[in-house]
Amino acid sequence: MASEEGPGLDSAPDPVDEITDSSAESKTLRARVLSGSAVLLTGSGLVTGINFAYNIAVARFLGPTGFGHASAVYTVLILISAVTLSFQIVCAKVVSQQKSSQARGTAYRGFHKSAWASGIFIALLLLSFRNAVADYLNLPTPVLVIWLAIGVAFYVPLGSRRGYLQGACGFRRLALNLVLEGFVRLAGSLVFIAMGFGVTGVIAANAAAVGIAYTFVLPALPPSEARQLQIPDAFREALQAIVFFVGQVVINNCDIVVVKHFFRPTSAGVYAAVALVGRVIFALSWAVVNTMFPIVAGARTRHGRDHSVLGTSLLLVFAIGALVTLGLRLAPGGIWSALFGAQFAMTGKYGLPYLLSLYAATTAVYSLSVVIIAYEMSYKIANTGWVQLAFSGVLIAGIYRFHSSLQQVIWVQLIMMVFLLMIVAIPFFMSLIDGFTSQSRTMFGRLRTIRRVSEDEVIAEFLKNDFHDPVFEDYQESLRPLVTSPDLNNPGENETRRALLFLRHGALWRELPSGTEWFEAEVYASDLHRIHVFPRSHWRKLAGGNFTFPEIIRSFSTGRCFKTAEESFLTKISGLRTWIASAAEKEIGCVLLIGLDENGPMTILDGNHRFVAAALTSTETFQKFRFFCGLSPDMVKCCWYKTNLATLFHYGTNMLRYLRHDAEAELERLLQSSP
Repeated sequence: MASEEGPGLDSAPDPVDEITDSSAESKTLRARVLSGSAVLLTGSGLVTGINFAYNIAVARFLGPTGFGHASAVYTVLILISAVTLSFQIVCAKVVSQQKSSQARGTAYRGFHKSAWASGIFIALLLLSFRNAVADYLNLPTPVLVIWLAIGVAFYVPLGSRRGYLQGACGFRRLALNLVLEGFVRLAGSLVFIAMGFGVTGVIAANAAAVGIAYTFVLPALPPSEARQLQIPDAFREALQAIVFFVGQVVINNCDIVVVKHFFRPTSAGVYAAVALVGRVIFALSWAVVNTMFPIVAGARTRHGRDHSVLGTSLLLVFAIGALVTLGLRLAPGGIWSALFGAQFAMTGKYGLPYLLSLYAATTAVYSLSVVIIAYEMSYKIANTGWVQLAFSGVLIAGIYRFHSSLQQVIWVQLIMMVFLLMIVAIPFFMSLIDGFTSQSRTMFGRLRTIRRVSEDEVIAEFLKNDFHDPVFEDYQESLRPLVTSPDLNNPGENETRRALLFLRHGALWRELPSGTEWFEAEVYASDLHRIHVFPRSHWRKLAGGNFTFPEIIRSFSTGRCFKTAEESFLTKISGLRTWIASAAEKEIGCVLLIGLDENGPMTILDGNHRFVAAALTSTETFQKFRFFCGLSPDMVKCCWYKTNLATLFHYGTNMLRYLRHDAEAELERLLQSSP
């Protein structure tokens, strides 16, 4: 329950922070997405061309059977890329959010060390189970798996290095590194095939390409910071990345593995050739995602989610998928047998043009889902990654159930991808509706912010309001100077005040979203219709379901409050009115508000009784308060701002999580350790 009353003193003001115009910021972000996408699309286009030449060369020289073996092993490498890409995307997100080059270097070094440990561990697993893997994929020799393990050892830490480049927006170097890997893979495969090493030589060339790409992407790092970088939600960030990429690589590649297991080697080789178009589309689409992700993650905009950036990315990916799908459908069938060889020729209604265009459409639909999921991940911990993972399991089961022909395998995937897109797009459309609602909220006008303030200052002001409460009785004498004359530049004092506040309000404060930004603001009579009272306790009886401030005041003016409110509540309001009317200027403390942004409605987190009493005394009296506003696009997850089953469940989870936390013992520990 929020506290209510108590006089407060002004703190020394911080420097004024300018509020960036959301429209200008949006245009800048879109421009950066387009320019970064252009660089990575150019690089991805070159890589796609090189990989296409690689696959054509391997197919022509090794035939469908040998090409099927090489594709199956390469697909296993891509499946393992779930770990590689997890390191890359988390590293990119964390690096993009650091303010200094030293902090970026510190973040990268931690990820790089962990990536090496993971790469070596996975390589040892492959070596241990090389015979089982070779048997399942019907490979001619376990030596192919050995070469794969060598490549994997370098492939995982390569992800952390590319993540550093991506997070630092070094898109040109990232594109060049991708091209280098593709070129070494192509040239090495041709050399080894010419030397007579066949499939083994191709896989060895893939391992060499990864190792060389890792060697030549060494970032120039500044000296590491002495302090250890603290990454908020590090475990959850890593978990969501792993969940996302496991689902992604399974969806993109499980069909090749399953087809290799069920179909004859020749048919499996043909299907591997068909699946190439999916890799082309996804590689180009992923270039857009690689650009969008660090730009959005590093923007730290307070104006919520910039759907124009997402819209730009979706349009680019849709255009890529549509053009490739249409081109494949219109291309003559003879071109493919000319490229891959006569053994890949397929006639009839379900020939190569049909299969290629159908597979391209499937990948295009899935790529749109990936853009939406990655966009959500750039802002927060996204649950849509778990949805994708669940779909990947259902997809495998579907292909196992329906695989009478190659076209049936593709149709199963297309249907599943359409359903996946519909589900992951639900939060997007809901937020669009919220966006339209927020546009209608502009009738409120923009809240006038004076300056940005720290959370420590807000806690100090909150504590001034509440320090008279009996909960703090044991500390009111000894800690009064700490509360009434706070030194906000003293970390020890700030930590002690936080622990002191948490004696009574820990459950309340922990519900506020991580990263909430606080501002001192001006509130006038014209702003009252945007303000809501705290949706708890006796306010529920008084509000009758409508918590808007004008409705609360109306309940007093009409006398309705005397029928619904308790006598103790009315007595308290009456006493506060008397106190406020006699209080000197700037002596009635602060009011804490929370909201999504400056344009929308606000909820009073602390100061409900005093604010109502002031408004009942005079429409101008409430200007004696100092107002602090906590703003976050994730405030809808806070039950104090928006009460529903999801926010109440989050509140209950936090209550259980901190059930054994002893706030008084924590405060005593801090007091004993302080001078």
